[in-house]
Amino acid sequence: MKKSICAAVAVMIWGFTSPAQAQEQQIHYTVSFENAAHHEAQVKAVFQGVKTPVLEVRMSRSSPGRYALHEFAKNVYSVQAFDSQGKPLPITRPNLHQWNVSGHDGTVHITYTLFADRPDGTYAGVNETHAKLNAPATFMYANGFEQAPARVEFKATNFPQWTAATQLKPETGNNLTFSAPNFQYLMDSPTELANLQWRQWPVAENGRTQQVRIAMHHQGTEKELDEYTQKAQRIVTQAQAVFGELPAFDFGTYTFLACYMPGTPGDGMEHRNSTSITSSRPLRTGMIGNLGTLAHEFFHSWNVERIRPKSLEPFNFADANMSGELWLAEGFTNYYTDLLMHRAGVINAEEYLQAAADEVGYVIFAPGKNYFSPVEMSMQAPFVDASRSVDPVNRHNTFISYYTFGSAVGFGLDLTLRTRFQGLTLDDYMRLLWQRHGKPEKPYTLADLEVALADLTKDPAFAKDFFLRHVHGKELMPYETLAKQMGVVLRTARPGKAVLNTEQLQFTNDQATLMSGTHIGSPLYKAGLDREDVLLTVNGKKLKDQKTLDEILNKFKPGQTVQVEVEQRGTKKQVAVTLAQDPKIEMVPLEKTGQTLTPDMKARREAWLGSKTVQ
Repeated sequence: MKKSICAAVAVMIWGFTSPAQAQEQQIHYTVSFENAAHHEAQVKAVFQGVKTPVLEVRMSRSSPGRYALHEFAKNVYSVQAFDSQGKPLPITRPNLHQWNVSGHDGTVHITYTLFADRPDGTYAGVNETHAKLNAPATFMYANGFEQAPARVEFKATNFPQWTAATQLKPETGNNLTFSAPNFQYLMDSPTELANLQWRQWPVAENGRTQQVRIAMHHQGTEKELDEYTQKAQRIVTQAQAVFGELPAFDFGTYTFLACYMPGTPGDGMEHRNSTSITSSRPLRTGMIGNLGTLAHEFFHSWNVERIRPKSLEPFNFADANMSGELWLAEGFTNYYTDLLMHRAGVINAEEYLQAAADEVGYVIFAPGKNYFSPVEMSMQAPFVDASRSVDPVNRHNTFISYYTFGSAVGFGLDLTLRTRFQGLTLDDYMRLLWQRHGKPEKPYTLADLEVALADLTKDPAFAKDFFLRHVHGKELMPYETLAKQMGVVLRTARPGKAVLNTEQLQFTNDQATLMSGTHIGSPLYKAGLDREDVLLTVNGKKLKDQKTLDEILNKFKPGQTVQVEVEQRGTKKQVAVTLAQDPKIEMVPLEKTGQTLTPDMKARREAWLGSKTVQ
């Protein structure tokens, strides 16, 4: 009798279905926020049409656009299971990420609580101002339901002002209910629920009109949002011009899910028809940085979402995802980020050139280039892409981000094409990849990339040599020579300025502590210093702060030696440190260095940096 009452109550509360309704495979999620003040969401998942005696339900270990493990199961608790009549079902745990449910009648209802307190593009965040939900961090999924359609219903009864921004397909007549055609699309679809401010504009091309939308959660003014929107629209146009067209967005819409609220972690995460962009920078002071993330993530709607490495197909939600092509997927996107910002008039030429110089300069001086090629650096993404570990590593010496390394490769290839092959640019290469791989959505391999470059240039020997030396190999490109041919000079920014360290120092109590390992070849590395060593004095003067150190170094030139008193593992000693040249470089117009800018150089530079129109 007691069991029957419990089952009846469960039917009323959870809306259980009869076995007859459970033949076709489908999933229905319901998410509510009764305890939003304490960062909890209540999630119910109904799996209909279960075909196996045991339903294997899992939380993802990874997330699209991220390559490391994030173990989302750690934030799930109070898990219960019921059949279609509300009968409780037994649950066993074969591993940390999985719940096995047996004894069902073809339908399984799973309920659980999700703790969510990181509202970025990777995790989930819930409070009384919004719910920022990345799908792999939110939704359990079931093995065997990969092709099942999913319906997602958000219940925000306590927050009637909330609207929802997502790339999921909206359900007619209900602005908080959506659907996904299959598992992969669902897991690629984040959702932001808040008192959102909306902006949108149409883009007409190829006989269709698509909508680009901004859903903004921030504390700024309408005027700031309008300025942001105008600049975003120009960035979208410049990205469109690179490829010649927008992708055909599913459901005809692309959405920027922008959250710029206090305490929000900075992040950008691309998705097929949307992007999640987050930061604590308000529009008033962080406009340029926020738009930079927007530019980067929107470029991904071509490069990585549709021009996609075969190594990431299909995305594996049960393990880390390794790819040797991130130097192009992420790195070339990084190269275009600031270039699009300049072409759109958001940053000026001086700002763009310095941003490009910073990335190229980092690669030139970073010791990591001697250890791994761009392909090998890409393969290390699962170790570094927001990955967590507690043991010290030597990556400051052995690793260069595939974002930065790839950006430098893209910069070098763009300038090489423009100076060696008349009329060709990196834009042309990206457009060819779009036509061959992105538009037909045919995943590519490294060999495919080389073939495309050979076909573009009509020079297979060049393409083979480029990939052998600069992609599979560790050889840097002749950046200074290439830059000069483009009418710009890549040079030392502060010649004659001496530096003691290129590592981070923390100043406390009239001393400076090395916060990380020292860089191979740096003054402190050569002097035998390393992480947690304490610098007490330089030439007898205590190190109160960075200003004090700068005042000391201003009296010296690169190559001169200073005496440094250090404390190393509890022992004080004096070491001689030979100062180095400040490694910062800059890129400036050729004519500003007193050299002659030829008409060819000027034409190439203007073609490179100038605004583009959609062809």
